[in-house]
Amino acid sequence: MVDSLRLSERLAQSQQFIHQFKQPVAGRLVRVVGLTLEAVGVKAHVGSQCIVETAHGDLLAEVVGFAQDITYLMPEESLRGVLPGARVLPIASKSQLPLSMALLGRVIDGVGKPLDGKGPIKASDEYHYDSKPINPLSRRAIKEPLDVGVRSINSFITVGTGQRMGLFAGSGVGKSVLLGMMTRGTTADVVVVGLVGERGREVKEFIEEILGEEGRERSVVVAAPADNSPLMRLKGCETAVQISEYFRDQGLNVLLLLDSLTRYAQAQREIALAVGEPPATKGYPPSVFSKLPQLVERAGNGGEGQGSITAFYTVLTEGDDLQDPIADASRAILDGHIVLSRELADAGHYPAIDVEASISRVMPMVTSPEHQELARQLKQIYALYQQNKDLIAIGAYTKGSDPRIDQSINVVPVINFFLQQKINEVIPYEQSLTQLQEIIAAAHANNQNAAQAQG
Repeated sequence: MVDSLRLSERLAQSQQFIHQFKQPVAGRLVRVVGLTLEAVGVKAHVGSQCIVETAHGDLLAEVVGFAQDITYLMPEESLRGVLPGARVLPIASKSQLPLSMALLGRVIDGVGKPLDGKGPIKASDEYHYDSKPINPLSRRAIKEPLDVGVRSINSFITVGTGQRMGLFAGSGVGKSVLLGMMTRGTTADVVVVGLVGERGREVKEFIEEILGEEGRERSVVVAAPADNSPLMRLKGCETAVQISEYFRDQGLNVLLLLDSLTRYAQAQREIALAVGEPPATKGYPPSVFSKLPQLVERAGNGGEGQGSITAFYTVLTEGDDLQDPIADASRAILDGHIVLSRELADAGHYPAIDVEASISRVMPMVTSPEHQELARQLKQIYALYQQNKDLIAIGAYTKGSDPRIDQSINVVPVINFFLQQKINEVIPYEQSLTQLQEIIAAAHANNQNAAQAQG
């Protein structure tokens, strides 16, 4: 009987201790290093939020790690007014993102606060940032093409509904313009645009000039410019994906344009290195390569009764190096990639898509055999010309030496015209295929005429 009472007392004490441990416990600030805050006495789990008292009011920060008694926090805003020994108070509830159809046409920051001055967003639901991954066996297969309104993509690099594509490019070759073209030309129900880590000027320019009023009506823009904290840039990407998941759960087809995946990786690198994680490949810690697939895998087709998320992630290739660690890791987890060429951009060829280096891995599953054959033939003609371009330019090639090269010389100007498109021009999928057929037919007719002339 005594042993039984003692056991009950010990159990009650243990439960009381666990209950007390789970309650948020305030602490104090002891150190500031760069953008990282170090506090002691704080009892809060990783991912929870804390309020740091400063000389200019409360500062919101998130717990990103701990070491023994020290808790590491990353602020959402600047550290102006932070004092030594400042009180750090954990917030019991986790931050939530207001979601509803009222988001359409709005511009918000990385945590869902309006930036467009149109007042608060009326939310029908509030979602946590963390979402459960979809069972891969419950996802619907990718079977239908998605019209993006860009002729070169529709014909040569056809995208499937629910596909995840990478847009690989250096700086200043037209990534943002291409995203705006797809926003206006796509047949998707909703467009979610994430502008993360870019210049603030580009954000306003994209919204007002590239996206336009017509594009904004069915779009949601999440903006976290380069001057935002690493935490806000990280959350900016996650917020854009979360909004896409909400609309997908409503049964809608979503086009997610995330610019850029590289800035997401760089924000995670800043946070990870600040809390002491060792660098690995070219300064990127291992957690970066763990978070990339976690973000990308949230896109794609949903289950029965759900819609889809077709995603384009821009990847900044620094120095036009396609072997950059982030570019290399991204290629491995995406369903294809579109490469923008600086050489084409410098020549005034827009969009500057390098069709030879680009590929859509699901194109065989969403296009007809006839479409695939037409694209293959035109790619072969284009590639043959590129291989002999230098010889042709210096006059070392003699006309009539190779009928195939002669054909490519005649057809490539038409192909280059076909691959170019004006910014405000929208070319539907069916029209792209019709024009593709016309070029192939003209190429064959030209080849037959040349053969008859030689005969």
